[in-house]
Amino acid sequence: MKIKKNIAISDSGFIFNPSTGESFTVNPIGVEIITLLKEDKVKEDIKKQILDKYQTEDIVFEKDYYDFVGMLNHYHLAETNEEEES
Repeated sequence: MKIKKNIAISDSGFIFNPSTGESFTVNPIGVEIITLLKEDKVKEDIKKQILDKYQTEDIVFEKDYYDFVGMLNHYHLAETNEEEES
């Protein structure tokens, strides 16, 4: 998964999609995940970094991650890599 190049993201969590004119806000962990996605990190790298940094369980991360990337896809903020679709 990759964040679309035209999506603007501030350090404070403000996201703007110039294609649609829509704006969104995310919490600090959402900003961190989006930043890692923009750096072309894969889910396993993101998972390791989040689990190392925050006190959460593997199953909680999995659920929250898939909910979050589902919303990114729903609002057309991300593109899915072909190898991730299988």
